[in-house]
Amino acid sequence: MSNAGFAKEQGGMSTEVIRRAFGAAEDEFLQQVRQAWPKRPRMAAVGSCCLLGAISGDTLFVANLGDSRAVLGRRVVGGTVAVAERLSTDHNVASEEVRMEVTSQNPDDGQIVVHTRGAWRVKGIIQVSRSIGDVYLKKQEYSMDPLFRQIGPVIALKRPALSAEPQIQVRKLKPTDLFLIFASDGLWEHLSDDDAVQIVFKNPRTGIANRLVRAALKEATKKREVSLHDLKTIEKGVRRHFHDDISVVVVYLDRHRGRRHTRVVDSSSNCTSAPVDIYSSNSGKSAQSLQAYRDSG
Repeated sequence: MSNAGFAKEQGGMSTEVIRRAFGAAEDEFLQQVRQAWPKRPRMAAVGSCCLLGAISGDTLFVANLGDSRAVLGRRVVGGTVAVAERLSTDHNVASEEVRMEVTSQNPDDGQIVVHTRGAWRVKGIIQVSRSIGDVYLKKQEYSMDPLFRQIGPVIALKRPALSAEPQIQVRKLKPTDLFLIFASDGLWEHLSDDDAVQIVFKNPRTGIANRLVRAALKEATKKREVSLHDLKTIEKGVRRHFHDDISVVVVYLDRHRGRRHTRVVDSSSNCTSAPVDIYSSNSGKSAQSLQAYRDSG
């Protein structure tokens, strides 16, 4: 059931509705892993970040796990400039605060977070501390199973190394709130929150998500000293060494004020039926992109 479905069932959007929806997504993915296990044990090593935004009346809900990010662009009161306000927390152990959180939850595991291959990683493997999936880092019966040893080494777990618990922010929309940017970490690796907000604020709406993707790719080419044309010709698997997936949705807020129904943006599949005030783009046909849809119930 979707977030919109849970909201209808509960009579409206709430933090509990969102929490239940995230839990249902995790449970459903675990069921898929169980069903696929004998023939596709690699499914246990598949996971995704999840970022969701919902507007109900004049209330904005933002929920995330992983390191996709939501950023608000708002006008300074009495001014003609926009400033950025981050609405989510990056659950990535590159952050000292996140490392401390993970370590405190695993006081008897000296290897829960280690620095290897140039970065801090949970169990020396993954940088995010929360995800949907990645069952091998949550349930030891999978990582210890002989089938999984075809894919990776045994991973000793005393408890789940990763969490599927979303962090939820609730905020009343204000007249100065202009737009929301929802994007995967591939965008934020190359653009600051303020860079992204200024691009959206200073440019036409049509094509704005594509403009953000292009700006991030331009920065990636500078860092890697390759041309954008050459970057686009690199095979997808190899290209991830140049930049991560870049998925973007921009939601303008002026059309939302006074609406009674719930609008939802989540990190699921591709955007196929977005309303005119929602713009999306993706740097390639990756497993993780962003979707926007309307619940008119």
